[in-house]
Amino acid sequence: MAVLEERIETSLDIEDAFDFVADFANSAQWDPGVATSKALDDGGLRLGARYLLGVRMGSRVAPMTYTITRLDRPHRVVLAGEGSGVAAVDDISFARTASGTTIDYVADIRLKGVLRLLAPFAGGSFRRIADNARTGMQRTLDARSAARGN
Repeated sequence: MAVLEERIETSLDIEDAFDFVADFANSAQWDPGVATSKALDDGGLRLGARYLLGVRMGSRVAPMTYTITRLDRPHRVVLAGEGSGVAAVDDISFARTASGTTIDYVADIRLKGVLRLLAPFAGGSFRRIADNARTGMQRTLDARSAARGN
């Protein structure tokens, strides 16, 4: 098990930041660990919405399905992910600030089956994945903010 916590500050307003990050169809745009991402349902950002991600795992790309299990727009979204050998819960909170939005991102990642045996050795890998995702999100949100003239 790995619990990763990240904080991102952006000048995007809370609604724009929430709508972009909470919609996991966008995750390949900001997370270098995600090769592909798409919505599996019509209906947009809503409770129960599902997303298919192609997650980079070493030299291969493995499918993971994420489902929105909690949605409190624009303050919080929780997504549960399942894939071959891994389960994750991503809990993302958004707070309005004087200059934009603060995003607190907590990912609880659990290896399953045979991969569970690797958990004690995976901490450094998970930390690098989180650092890359945080950097990618920051860069992407900064670019979106600049494009909007914030």
